[in-house]
Parts: sequence; structure tokens; C-alpha cells
Amino acid sequence: MVTPIRYARVIGGVAALIAGLSGCADTGACAGVGVVSQVGVYVVQKGYDDLAGASWELCTRGKCVRGEFEQEPVTDASLTLPDDVDPDTAPVRFRVTRVGAAKPLIDDSVDVRLLHQSDNCGGGGYTRGLAYTKEDGLRPNVPKKVLAAWLEQHESEATAEPTSSASS
Repeated sequence: MVTPIRYARVIGGVAALIAGLSGCADTGACAGVGVVSQVGVYVVQKGYDDLAGASWELCTRGKCVRGEFEQEPVTDASLTLPDDVDPDTAPVRFRVTRVGAAKPLIDDSVDVRLLHQSDNCGGGGYTRGLAYTKEDGLRPNVPKKVLAAWLEQHESEATAEPTSSASS
């Protein structure tokens, strides 16, 4: 279930990602929202038998983060980076391992340069959005169809009726 706080973080992240991908930034008033340096991967689960419970690992620039897949069409995996991260080109590695498996099902990497994202307040961070699909592997960009699928998924979660366990 998506909590209001998580939903706000998701929408904020999407706005930063879209602005970063489009090269557009509002030159108007300061939004007062900080931009976090990070690398994120949108993982399209289509084409894989049930990935729920499988673990993922995302690594770059000497940092790694791990998580677990839920049963959903598109998963977003992100790694927060230090504010003083070096934006120069470096590899990003993404691995997925099924429960009980000795070897990763997916082990892919791509070299990327981080892009500066201003917060219009004199600050900002370095970010990069990537995508993983079974057909294309790890890509250094997010195709429009992947972003659209992810947005549709999260909009439907935000408008879904709360479950009885959430209201008790």
C-alpha cells in the first residue's frame, strides 16, 4: 500500500526525473524542495515469471543498496548518493537474484554520467534515471513507455480504495 508520505516522495522523484530527462527546469521562484543525489532504475517485470520476493542490488560509485521485489508491473530501485558525489561517467550495476538461487538471474551494468538537477534555491544534486527491461537490458535512460507504465501504476495505487487492514 502506498502511504501519503511515500506517494509524495514518489511524485517529487518523478518530477525531478522528468525535469532531468527533459533538460527543463523552472527558472522561477524557489520551490524550497531539496534535490537528493541518486541513481534510480525502473525495472519492468514483464517477461519474467514471478519476481516477488527476489532480491535486487543496485551499485555505483562505491555504494550499494539492496531491496526485494513486490508483485507489480514496474519496480523502482534507487540508490541515494552523497551530496559531493563525482558526476563523471562510472558504471552502474544491477543484479537480481531469485529466492534460494546461488547465481543472479540478472547481472547487467552500464556506464553513465550523472546529471545536475537544480532545486532552484541555489542547491541541487546529481541524478540519473535508468531502466531495465528483459528485451533491452539495463539502459542509461528511461524510455517514455516505461515511465508512462510506472506513472499509471502509481496513479492507480493512489486512487485505490484503502484496504480494511489499513483503516483499522
